[in-house]
Amino acid sequence: MNKSIYLLALSLVLFSCKETKTEETPIKDDNLITVTSDQFKSTAMEIASPTEQDFEVTVKTAGKIDVPPQNRAQVTTFVGGNVKSTRLLVGDKVTKGQALLTLENTEFLDIQRDYLEVAEQIKYLQSEYERQKTLFDEKITSQKNYLKAESEYRRAKAMYQSLRAKLKLLNINPSNVAQGKLTSVITIFSPISGDIVVMNANVGMYVAPSDVMLEIIQTDHLHLELNVFEKDILKVKEEQDINFTVPEATKDVFHAKVHLVGKSIEGNDRTINVHGHLDDNIKQKLITGMFVEAAIVVDSKKGMAIPTEALITENNRNFVLLLKENKNNSYFFKKVPVEVGERSEKFVEILSGTQVNSSSKILVKGVFDLVN
Repeated sequence: MNKSIYLLALSLVLFSCKETKTEETPIKDDNLITVTSDQFKSTAMEIASPTEQDFEVTVKTAGKIDVPPQNRAQVTTFVGGNVKSTRLLVGDKVTKGQALLTLENTEFLDIQRDYLEVAEQIKYLQSEYERQKTLFDEKITSQKNYLKAESEYRRAKAMYQSLRAKLKLLNINPSNVAQGKLTSVITIFSPISGDIVVMNANVGMYVAPSDVMLEIIQTDHLHLELNVFEKDILKVKEEQDINFTVPEATKDVFHAKVHLVGKSIEGNDRTINVHGHLDDNIKQKLITGMFVEAAIVVDSKKGMAIPTEALITENNRNFVLLLKENKNNSYFFKKVPVEVGERSEKFVEILSGTQVNSSSKILVKGVFDLVN
């Protein structure tokens, strides 16, 4: 009897110990991430549920920073020559009418000589034409002589005007040539004010009429040129906001507005050109030709959201750390996949149909340190 009582008491003690041991055993699951309370506090982690936030509905697109054609100038010459002097470099600012470089060529002298010869001939031919006209009117000379004098005079006058215009194109003053002041050097002036972005002219090199010596752009007129796909174009309207980045240069987000929407579909990719105006305060930070990624704000909506820092992105998939249990002075998280929608500066939308809902508890601070 005593032996039976002893065995019963021993069984109760062992059972009690087993229960106690079971309660203190942490969860055994390779898919869970365990964080002790001390770790949780020392790294200032936070747990919160998704909240409802306002999101912008956007159309994703890409393009570049550019300037209108009238604000870009390629400087060439009408007659080739050797570069005699220039002091400009890429990045220099120039004003309209400023001397850019000088060219030297004996052909410039030939044009001036031809101009002087025709100028002298035209005086005689004009006088002969007027004399023949008078004689013809008085029935003294034949019509043939009169018409010949008229033809020679008009041909010489056309040549004179052509050479005079050519001199002006070469920035040579015809009045100076008429006074015998000939030159083998011409000066090329800037057609617009702006910044030099291309400089192909070196002292001594020969420049042909087809060669672009310099390219100048007016940075005050920088704008966005975006390519929007056909499926999205009906959502885009003038005056809509544009948020864009220059991914190769900075993480900063810049702002613009839709100014013009193209009226035709271009290219094999079937896109429509959208012209955007930039805020004046950011134009000096950007350079023409920069590639941009942009989002045109076409609408707004509310959605279930989490802070951006709570999202984990791996191999183009998105995850969050979902709290499964809090016991034994430990937090147990499970990395679960989620589908994301719109994004804002601080929040990212979580779409329905995932393991996360408005009552879920997820890790919103300290995620980066824990995952890494």
